[in-house]
Amino acid sequence: MPILSYQLPELSVREDFAEAHSRFWQRLAAPGAWWTGAERVAIVAEARHAWQCALCRARQSALTPAAVDGEHDHLDELPEVAIDVIHRVMTDPGRLSRKWFNSVLEAGLSEEQYIEIIGTLVALISIDRFCLGIGVPLHELPQPLAGDPSHYRPEGLLTGEAWVPMLAPDHDTGPEHDLFELRPTGNVIRAMSLVPDEVRTLNDLGAVHYLRNSQVRDPSAFSGTLNRMQMELVAARVAAARQCFY
Repeated sequence: MPILSYQLPELSVREDFAEAHSRFWQRLAAPGAWWTGAERVAIVAEARHAWQCALCRARQSALTPAAVDGEHDHLDELPEVAIDVIHRVMTDPGRLSRKWFNSVLEAGLSEEQYIEIIGTLVALISIDRFCLGIGVPLHELPQPLAGDPSHYRPEGLLTGEAWVPMLAPDHDTGPEHDLFELRPTGNVIRAMSLVPDEVRTLNDLGAVHYLRNSQVRDPSAFSGTLNRMQMELVAARVAAARQCFY
């Protein structure tokens, strides 16, 4: 049974949204591959707090983020470098650079920790924006579960194609045989394969918010009440308005 609910008298919401969001909320509370359950919940709390950060607002209006020095308004539950990643990704993602990413690694964050943060933020944004869109309060954060991160790193990673290592686009063996429903798969799916569970979460939420990966190349495929052309039109308009170009 879903732990989250969207039972609204004035709006009919498909049950699979609550089911998929509940699965992430349960996973959020548990230890991940590179962060504990408490740290993962803290990542989400910090992400929500980032919208109130004066430094981030000043950097958004500057010609370049590097032109504004200062300290983030933060909750003081995570390392400083993790806080900077969270705030930058949440408030000014269009101006992230390889130079900035390298500085993140030099400050002590691992590539794996970075990807787990990114995957957590991607899922959070999907769920929080859904709540805002249908006019319900944001969900209370779960109580973290005890335990240590698994430190699992998949085999067969390729380097040199992106900022972080990724699995090959046609990878279909071992524990990660389930990650890519279409092969060769696109970089948008491969991007977080350094931490495979982040791809699994992306697939799970994407199947509800958009389409299963296996359906993406079928122009007649759709889910819910919108047909494929309507879905793509809405996506294109939102992408243009938000300057999210893919």
